[in-house]
Amino acid sequence: MRFIHTADWHLGRYFHGMHLTEDQADLIEHQLLPLIAEEKAEAVVIAGDIYDRGVPPVEAVELFDEFLARMKERQVKVLFVAGNHDSEGRLDFASRLMQDAGIFARGRLRRPLTPVVLEDEYGPLAFALYPYMDPQTVRAAFPEEAENGLDFETAHEVAIAAGVAALPKGVRSVAVAHAFLAGGLSSESERPLSVGGSSSVSSALFRPFCYTALGHLHNPQRAGADIIRYSGSLMKYSFDEAEQQKGVLSVEIDAAGRAKHTFLPLTPRHDVRRIRGTFAAIRDQREQYPASDDYMEVELLDTGIILDVFNKLKAIYPNLMHICYPELQREGTMRQQQGQQVLKMTEGDLFAQYYEDMTGTAIAPEQRALVTSCLQEIYQEERER
Repeated sequence: MRFIHTADWHLGRYFHGMHLTEDQADLIEHQLLPLIAEEKAEAVVIAGDIYDRGVPPVEAVELFDEFLARMKERQVKVLFVAGNHDSEGRLDFASRLMQDAGIFARGRLRRPLTPVVLEDEYGPLAFALYPYMDPQTVRAAFPEEAENGLDFETAHEVAIAAGVAALPKGVRSVAVAHAFLAGGLSSESERPLSVGGSSSVSSALFRPFCYTALGHLHNPQRAGADIIRYSGSLMKYSFDEAEQQKGVLSVEIDAAGRAKHTFLPLTPRHDVRRIRGTFAAIRDQREQYPASDDYMEVELLDTGIILDVFNKLKAIYPNLMHICYPELQREGTMRQQQGQQVLKMTEGDLFAQYYEDMTGTAIAPEQRALVTSCLQEIYQEERER
């Protein structure tokens, strides 16, 4: 059987003031759907975080509904689990009815952990679907384990073992899970799975399976064995993901249960990029810094703040999202040391320094005189109160 492994769609994502639903719809329509057809995939596996939040915007729900309808039309099975961003109860809605359409959802961890068994040319292939599981969720499903003081590792041991026990004997099997496996490389856009303590689990728990399709980490990567993999997110959702290549995995399971995977890149309508340089270089050197409508973060190497720099750069990068001054941040410690000197400056001196920092030129004598006059008026009003 050949299936597509994907995860972390985060439909309805809000990124630096920009709704990404249109970009997500464009990527699904013009790249993902054609890719599924080209690969002649018999199923699509989505390993959690379908939505970016528990109550997603209507447009995001409509987008996923359209995707499922298109898969039903093509007779492609869809299997998906809830991630830590999803509402497990909402994702379970109508799940029993959807099974008749070849759509298999696991929002909430429930017993028994009955696998989804699909047929291919070699016989049955069982999919064990594990939604996001924290210790509290596993204790609710396995109350007899409540006294054992479950942490993330032992909670996953209990649930995965129950899923393995439910597999048909001698049948090839695939696990689908949303979890943080030890040693994985994370990104800043991933919500932590726990506050305090470790939320990571061992990849060894998934050894019984021919292949494990993981979600949660946005960077495509293996997790221990080569057959235990994160597909990565559908798109880039933070600037520290700028250098990551996004895509999906085409996975093929042969008659003996051997898994072969191929990474298939996806290129969204707008890339997420980070550039570095001085303001003058970015403004003037078009060959090195070409204009773009990608989603941009600019790291300015100037040692002083540029007046109205955001609007100036938006003329070159209309989808500019963020600006930072790493050189100034590095100088933060030095500036703290200079704080005592600032306390000794008059208001007029402070304004003159501010003016020079913002404009790059010293304040003119007539401007300084105007500032002094205004300050004197303020002092007078304060005295008369």
